[in-house]
Amino acid sequence: MLKTTIATLALLAAGSAFAQDAGMSFFVTSQNPGNGGDFGGIAGADAHCAALAEAAGVTGKTWAAYLSTSTENARDRIGAGPWVNAAGVTVAESVDQLHSADNNISKDTALNEKGEVVNGRGDTPNRHDILTGSMPDGTVAAGMTCEDWTSNAAETAGMVGHHDRMGLDDSDAAKSWNSSHSSRGGCGLEALQGTGGDGLLYCFATN
Repeated sequence: MLKTTIATLALLAAGSAFAQDAGMSFFVTSQNPGNGGDFGGIAGADAHCAALAEAAGVTGKTWAAYLSTSTENARDRIGAGPWVNAAGVTVAESVDQLHSADNNISKDTALNEKGEVVNGRGDTPNRHDILTGSMPDGTVAAGMTCEDWTSNAAETAGMVGHHDRMGLDDSDAAKSWNSSHSSRGGCGLEALQGTGGDGLLYCFATN
């Protein structure tokens, strides 16, 4: 009995060490660089994710913003998973699970790089609109990518999802983490803030 208990404790300790070593591989950005949907292109969005992760002390990973463009789908640029948040909680084991009803993205798990809960519906200010430019399956939402993340103009638009899985009603779109509605009034930061967002992104480690 004692040997069994010792063996079990050893396994638990090993599991904890592995989780700690793996580190954060998913987060919501704590801030926008200041230009709304204009990140200087997809490379600039990736760099924003990387800079925030490094500032939070997470190094040695390659980061990709969960954004689709006219030539690339968000689901194809984030690696294979699994992904865990700053608290070590798994949000999805794979790309397929991420884009299914079985993912674990919610207000409680979609933490920022500092491990903080991001304001959602009912909070002041509401910041639950997360830029994705994507359809529910992770492919591009045509014409809703803020000109491939190079524009904050009033005549452009960006698809957003709700990290808290809440909206104005109980529809699938309102509860979608990656494809709820298009931004209204353009891709500028003020326009994004006006509909319950702050120009935030989902970031995934690809390795």
